[in-house]
Amino acid sequence: MKEQIQLPMEFSPRPALGKDDFLVAPCNEMAVNLLDMWPDWPFFALSIYGEEGAGKTHLANVFSHMITSKYPQYGKTPVIKGSDLTIDMPPKLFATHPCVIVEDADKGIDEEAMFHLFNLYREEGGYMLFTSRIAPSRWDVNLPDLRSRLSIIPTAEITEPDDMILSALLVKLFDDRQLPVSPDVISYILKNMERRFSFAYKLVAEIDRVSLAKKRAVTLPIVREAIENILNNNQSEFQF
Repeated sequence: MKEQIQLPMEFSPRPALGKDDFLVAPCNEMAVNLLDMWPDWPFFALSIYGEEGAGKTHLANVFSHMITSKYPQYGKTPVIKGSDLTIDMPPKLFATHPCVIVEDADKGIDEEAMFHLFNLYREEGGYMLFTSRIAPSRWDVNLPDLRSRLSIIPTAEITEPDDMILSALLVKLFDDRQLPVSPDVISYILKNMERRFSFAYKLVAEIDRVSLAKKRAVTLPIVREAIENILNNNQSEFQF
């Protein structure tokens, strides 16, 4: 009798984004320490950069809660994608809150709008947190005045993860999806995966999909099948 396969429904698990849920390790320690220094920053702005999945949004969320605790009268800190910023927004944002978080700021911005936002928060004593994949000095910016301003923002890079942080991240990703896994599974994945945050997210999602489709717990055969699926889709970055 042919094995029945359940087609899993697509859904996005809700990740735990609290301060206690963030995994502090050497690769992100500088970013964490700089955020903890707020509001005693050496400059009014800070940039945290690193690869996709490195935890930048998680840290931005933690920072947002820090600000809300200090300025409860303003409510939630505005968070805006760099590509969504328009020329009319800077005064509206500052009127709402003395702090602003600009995420994915390297993925295309209205340079005039960013220039005015930067100047407004700097001149009026506000605070800005930027997240991006690369440092502000390397953003594709043509406006000379904006480029010079971005180049002086203090930065903290989230660097390549080691086994400790990858292991903790994998456990967290499985926990977010409510998938119990054994230490053997984590160990096997660590021995065979590319050392990148983004790949950990992709692999756990595929393991979850296979596990749900087969109605089985996450075991080594499930992990191997997930790896094979990625290989067959020409998306694998595993190293054997």
